[in-house]
Amino acid sequence: MANYELLEEIEKFGRENKIPILLDDTLEYISKILNDVKPMRILEIGTAIGFSAICFSKYLAPEGRIDTIEIESLRVEQALENIEKVGVQSKIRVLEGDALDILPYLNEEYDVIFIDAAKGKYLEFFEHALRLCKKGGYIIADNVLYKGMVQSDYNKHKQRTAVNKLRSFIDMVLQNKNLESKLIDIGDGLTVSKMIEK
Repeated sequence: MANYELLEEIEKFGRENKIPILLDDTLEYISKILNDVKPMRILEIGTAIGFSAICFSKYLAPEGRIDTIEIESLRVEQALENIEKVGVQSKIRVLEGDALDILPYLNEEYDVIFIDAAKGKYLEFFEHALRLCKKGGYIIADNVLYKGMVQSDYNKHKQRTAVNKLRSFIDMVLQNKNLESKLIDIGDGLTVSKMIEK
């Protein structure tokens, strides 16, 4: 039996160590979608310490599975430890490496794809997500407003590239005719797209 009570401890560790962790209102919003969908397959791009994947595993259909991709070895180690501690290792497969190297080799269709990794690569991640998402499935991207910078005129030179790429990403998502998409101003901004045509 999975011990989801340990999630509080994992979340606390993430917050204290400034590891990106899903914000409560964002998690609540995504959880409602997952509860409706009861997904068989979820793909997550950006595992961090496994917090979101463990949260999502509550909503999987029986025999459902999550594939989650993480580039940093230390995070992979922490995620595997947390997944095992909670007892959901049969539901979550952690793939270590750069998502842009791994995604081309994935060829099954997913009910839900969650993007929460390098902001400057969202456009590329999304191209892969379009191929891998099944009809009727969802592609969700977190942190798309990037601390409000995407919607403001001011951005520091260092952040400008990421901000411009995220603006292009949002435009691409909202204009795609095969998707029913919305930009939701909760947490750090979320795009939610339903694949209506393949």
